[in-house]
Amino acid sequence: MIIEPLASAGAHGHPLAGPRPPFIENRPLPMIHPSERTPPLQAAALNGVTPLPQLGVIRVEGADAAAFLHGQLTQDFSLLGLSEARLAAFCSAKGRMLASFVGFKRSPEDILLICNRDLLAPTLKRLSMFVLRAKARLSDASENFRVVGLVGGAVPPALPVPLWSQARVGEASVIRLPLADGATRALWVAPVGEAPPEGPALAEPLWQWLSVRSGVATLSQPVVEAFVPQMLNYESVGGVNFKKGCYPGQEVVARSQFRGTLKRRAYVVHADGAISPGQDVFQDSDVEQPCGTVVEVAPHPEEGFDAIVSLQVSAAAQGGLHAGSANGPALTLQPLPYPLLDDI
Repeated sequence: MIIEPLASAGAHGHPLAGPRPPFIENRPLPMIHPSERTPPLQAAALNGVTPLPQLGVIRVEGADAAAFLHGQLTQDFSLLGLSEARLAAFCSAKGRMLASFVGFKRSPEDILLICNRDLLAPTLKRLSMFVLRAKARLSDASENFRVVGLVGGAVPPALPVPLWSQARVGEASVIRLPLADGATRALWVAPVGEAPPEGPALAEPLWQWLSVRSGVATLSQPVVEAFVPQMLNYESVGGVNFKKGCYPGQEVVARSQFRGTLKRRAYVVHADGAISPGQDVFQDSDVEQPCGTVVEVAPHPEEGFDAIVSLQVSAAAQGGLHAGSANGPALTLQPLPYPLLDDI
């Protein structure tokens, strides 16, 4: 397998592609006893290839494609190089997330946005409203591209190490995703006619579980407009650029960051029973008022369920959490796989 060299990101590449600034924890997580952690899998099990039909593709083409997206999303697309990708959110005027994407360039005037299929149609419709005179054409390209998940040995060894790096393998774009329980992961996106990568079959639920364990949430229909990006830790995982120009909701997002009003954060939890995205989370000290929301869920391969939840920081510190109701499945905090950025 030959990976073609791509253009350098240059001096203004993705902030996570070069030397990374020191991280400072906003608040320490409550101590977690080893017996409360979800059981680890053998490394050999975290390896393989799985189709991801639940993900769709929005294609943005034209001379103004990058400039248009730069003015709509939370990340910098004007300086997006061919050797990198971006995690980004599309927000309402109130700063609430309408969709999340992994976006990258196939060429200087051809950008793909990968998102949950259940959000693709309304997101495409809303984005198209803002094109106006821009030289940009938006379309649903889900039937033209295949999206595949790669884990462990299936990830091309020559893919650059920095998070959100991109490499070309033939006509495919390969994007490095955040680690999950030590397992390397990548997205493989290629025209439908391109042969998928070789490797052992990986069950789709295991891919979804690894996505949850990475702590980086992908927005879906049940939680549309429920969060500003920081409530999902997007500023700490490369999903928000605070130095770029205006985009819908920017004032709210910036105010939340710089006025110290971040009262909710994303956490990884383990549930002893079935839970679902969009469910409220309750804390023992207040069984009437929810303290958070379930964002993304996957069955643990051995027992129970793991999830990303957005919680009030104070409730996370106290513990005694339940999903759905005060008597619902108990939620146990797991170690967050990355530190939270305090100094942007």
